[in-house]
Amino acid sequence: MKKVILMVFLFLGGVQLAQSQIQGGIKGGINYNSDSFADVKDDVFNGAKSKTGFHAGAWLRIKLPATGLYIRPELVYTQLSNEVSYEPAGFTAKTTTYEIQKIDIPVLLGFNFLKVGHVFTGPSFQYILDSDFNIEDLKQVDSDGFSVGLQLGAGVELGKLGLDIRWERALSDTEAEFVDSNVGNVNFDTRVNQIIVGLSYRL
Repeated sequence: MKKVILMVFLFLGGVQLAQSQIQGGIKGGINYNSDSFADVKDDVFNGAKSKTGFHAGAWLRIKLPATGLYIRPELVYTQLSNEVSYEPAGFTAKTTTYEIQKIDIPVLLGFNFLKVGHVFTGPSFQYILDSDFNIEDLKQVDSDGFSVGLQLGAGVELGKLGLDIRWERALSDTEAEFVDSNVGNVNFDTRVNQIIVGLSYRL
């Protein structure tokens, strides 16, 4: 009987410990894309002006016992846009917006310090849902779905509210292609480096 009672208490203690090591919540914020359109194959773009976007999603934080470290996977919807000057040879230049909608899955390793501060880094796996130019003759755009980036950041957490800022650098190519009646098929690399400011709430 004593062994049974001991096993029950050990089980309850293990459940409580597991619950205390896993937290989760929701998040949202703004994205500032600081660089875009690298390695354009055909010279029809004249740079890209950075614009802000937004993100929203959910996160988990799994504390690693006795280390101060944690693993934080996230599932985030992100929408970004760039203002682009489109200049096909022999034709009038046009200004358009190129928009990307994607799912981001960062898997971050973090460290807590001073009870409220934390730093983190890790890969971000991305899947492009859709991409579009906002002028009629550039509507047909096909994007390569998967890419990988690297995130690095820091933040503070006061009670259930958290604020962090992170920098994301794209690591793998993200190829996109559109069909232009004057140029033909145009391939370009839509990798984007970002500054991301996020507000989170722990449930």
